[in-house]
Amino acid sequence: MADDRREELEELLKHQRDAFTASRPEAMSLRKDRIRRAMALLKENDEELCRAMGADFGNRAIEQSMITDIAGTVGLGKDALKHMDSWAKTDKRKVQFPLNLLGAKAEVRYEPKGVIGILSPWNFPVNLAFAPLMQVLAAGNRAMIKPSEFTERTSELMADLTARYFARDEVAVVTGGPEVAAAFSSLPFDHLVFTGSTATGRLVMQSAAKNLVPVTLELGGKSPVIMGRSADFAKAGERIALGKMMNAGQICLAPDYMYVPEDKEDEAVAGVSNGVSAMYPTLLENDDYCSIVSDRHFDRLKGLVEDARDKGAEIIEVNPGGEDFGSSNQRKMPLTILRNVSDDMAAMQEEIFGPVLPVKTYRAVDEAVDYVNENDRPLGLYYFGEDEAEQERVLSRTISGGVTTNDVIFHVSMEDLPFGGVGPSGIGSYHAIEGFREFSHARSVYHQPKIDIAKLAGFKPPYSKATLKAAANMMK
Repeated sequence: MADDRREELEELLKHQRDAFTASRPEAMSLRKDRIRRAMALLKENDEELCRAMGADFGNRAIEQSMITDIAGTVGLGKDALKHMDSWAKTDKRKVQFPLNLLGAKAEVRYEPKGVIGILSPWNFPVNLAFAPLMQVLAAGNRAMIKPSEFTERTSELMADLTARYFARDEVAVVTGGPEVAAAFSSLPFDHLVFTGSTATGRLVMQSAAKNLVPVTLELGGKSPVIMGRSADFAKAGERIALGKMMNAGQICLAPDYMYVPEDKEDEAVAGVSNGVSAMYPTLLENDDYCSIVSDRHFDRLKGLVEDARDKGAEIIEVNPGGEDFGSSNQRKMPLTILRNVSDDMAAMQEEIFGPVLPVKTYRAVDEAVDYVNENDRPLGLYYFGEDEAEQERVLSRTISGGVTTNDVIFHVSMEDLPFGGVGPSGIGSYHAIEGFREFSHARSVYHQPKIDIAKLAGFKPPYSKATLKAAANMMK
């Protein structure tokens, strides 16, 4: 990357940090004004943003973008406005006896960190830039955003709109390719948020570590669906199909593979297939069905299917309209179910991020639990069934970023639940009070009374029997 771009990023960071420092302390009303402007940016330019996303993908339903990228993000802004006063309240803490009787006081103040960097991905390009921004602003910070180059039109539009609604020292969007993203992640931010793949997340964390920048990593992984024998396979199949087909499966929380009872595999596969047919009677000319974002990603998905075929998997294309996908140049792919999968297949080794769904079978549900535990901890986990004891067994014996029961993905849309991964699926979380605190510094403050506590407690030399007595009392 040219030195002038790096200097531009460094100058922008300094500009924002200087403004942040000079304005302290800022009133809550200023934070709220920034959130309202971010919400206005989205609401007043919703159709233009949705058209840009559609152009970047090749085909993406405006209705889907309105729900996932515009309305859902505005909802997080509304939630922050409603709760941020209570989130920001100073916590009164206890002090040890007898300091409490002598007038000592302790508290925790939740204060802004400074300038937060946001590295956002292409799959929900508006939501995954502006959703964390809502809480970054609620916590009183400034923000620099580097959106993905894969959704170039959307990124450029976000940069233009942000410059209209915000001063450069409040919120700024910088665009560019991988070299700009690498330079961005190496800046000495006060906190860095990255959403993307686990592999890239490792690189971002390495880069941030050089400046000891704390990170929030929203990654992904292989989010399993475990179907109990008590599941309604028709209803479950339709819900799984909705989660797997939305955005053509290009969702970090999309169900990545299904684990089903051995004697119910046909029923489970039929449930998903019928769910696809009910929602998408055709795919190629159906504006409701999203395209794969790029040729590279499309080829990677086709490669996963061919690898599975070569290694013995049964390939089931769910193609309700009997369409010819081979002659299409729309980068659309039917849901492709893989049966008889093995762990040496690429589709079982990497996050799929597209409309490919492997199916594994179990005799006893503990086989599915053990499989989840033997692999990287997933971002999401989904259980279908009416057996509450079995559901609790699955939940209590596994670890994942979040859980939805009897559906998929929905936990991320709950504004009062934190969203984040664990281990390879992420570090930290945002949404709700947990997000506010993620972007705040919990500052401990202790107020000493006028009395000489150190002398009273025997802490001052010369030491005496009083010192030993004080130590003994502390250990009782």
